Amino acid sequence: MAIELKKSNIAGTLSLTPLIDVVFLLLIFFLVTSEFEDEERRLDIVLPSATSAVPMTSKPREIVVDLDSEGTIYLRGEVTSLDNFEALLKKAVASNPTSQTVVIRADQATSFQPVVNVMDVCNRTGVSDYSVTTKDLPRS
Repeated sequence: MAIELKKSNIAGTLSLTPLIDVVFLLLIFFLVTSEFEDEERRLDIVLPSATSAVPMTSKPREIVVDLDSEGTIYLRGEVTSLDNFEALLKKAVASNPTSQTVVIRADQATSFQPVVNVMDVCNRTGVSDYSVTTKDLPRS
């Protein structure tokens, strides 16, 4: 004896509204909790080029120092003196002595002396992990 199953119309009228609501809530959650760290990119600096630049894979605890084409030092987008930078770096090294890093972003038109001055301050304060940022060139 064959049993007839009555087809339900529930599957045919499946509402996607709750699914869309959940997707939008997740999108809003990720946008709110994301960190947008553009404070070190406030200056329009043209970075010098390098053929062996490697992208960073992890987010270290770093201080970003910008040098414009005249050699002016910017820290967090504000003009600062070399002495103020040294005081801030001493404070940062005191709270993070083993893994404090400094990233030097110098305009390609700046002379090398301001870059050497920043490196010298890093050496005096005990920061041995500093780097100069370059722009990656396409390989031919």
